[in-house]
Amino acid sequence: MVNGPRRIQPLLRAFYPVMRSRELAHGPRAVKLWGRRFVLFRDGEGRAAAFADRCPHRNVPLSLGRVNAQGQLECPYHGWCFDGQGQCVSVPGRVEAGKAPSAWRFELREDADFLWLCPSPEGPLLEPFALPLRHEKGYVTLIREVKAGASLYAVLENALDVPHTSILHRGLFRGGARSRVRVVVRRQGGRIEAEYSGEPPPRGLLARVLSASGGGEQLDVSHWDRFMLPSVLQVEYRLGRAVHLCVTGLGVPIDDDETRLYAVISLRTPGPTRLLAGLLEPFGRWIFSQDRRILERQTENVLAFGGESFASTELDALGPPIWRLIRQQAELERGNAPEAEARPGGEGERTGSASSGDRGEILADFELDA
Repeated sequence: MVNGPRRIQPLLRAFYPVMRSRELAHGPRAVKLWGRRFVLFRDGEGRAAAFADRCPHRNVPLSLGRVNAQGQLECPYHGWCFDGQGQCVSVPGRVEAGKAPSAWRFELREDADFLWLCPSPEGPLLEPFALPLRHEKGYVTLIREVKAGASLYAVLENALDVPHTSILHRGLFRGGARSRVRVVVRRQGGRIEAEYSGEPPPRGLLARVLSASGGGEQLDVSHWDRFMLPSVLQVEYRLGRAVHLCVTGLGVPIDDDETRLYAVISLRTPGPTRLLAGLLEPFGRWIFSQDRRILERQTENVLAFGGESFASTELDALGPPIWRLIRQQAELERGNAPEAEARPGGEGERTGSASSGDRGEILADFELDA
């Protein structure tokens, strides 16, 4: 068992999906990312732009303003107007011509039905994550949004933590007889993957609905959990030959202790997939409501005790390596070489270092409820 205090370091030179494209239709919208305030709007050509939510004239939030008929963002205080590049193009009442200061512009991309914002004025080191399976034949894809009063790291680790499912979600997702499971963790670049073998078909209520769609065959279970920089998680299950479920979670750190998660759920079954996806959705929300309650109590306790302090064992397959990877990327953002082996929890952790490349090793054998 290992111990140590820690606090996640923000990765700013990366893109985060701060809202759905369709949400930015009329007028400016305020968003918050890593505790920083931004305003998004569409210019006269319909192109999305992002500025710091602060007029350079008198510091009033630009999100309180409006988009005028020319597609310019107008400050609500003195009416300064900014085009999509951040240039101030109009100062009402000004007699003498002269250059006015620009708004602070940040890079924004529109892709895969999301608006992706990079919160660093230096620009991105990482591109927006390419979402899988959205347009694949035979798949139904749903996108849902949830929030939790917890840190980005806590939300990511919770979503990829297998052992807690048989305790916190007993009867809904797991809760049957115990079986020995082996985990192999692989690291390649900005990606960590845990592959589980020997996992029995889960017997909880949610899993039974999925299993029934496989035609009643004896299901072999294939299961992978993944983390990708800066804040993407993925849970993938294959049940037998026909059932495939892939949930990609896009983590959006609003501030240190509040996180939004966009869940992109892609499902393929031999039955009526869209109907089944609709039936599964309330179960998924039920599971997340259990997670959210425990995460928010965890956050309250962290604040009450004056900071985080974690104890990890070999069962925590992905938490410590995710922490290391984020820490190493933060060092790269600062222009520093990554540490050969950054150990947030102290001794005893057995995953690869920043320079290890593609590595696989058995990280743990443990017992898991079906």
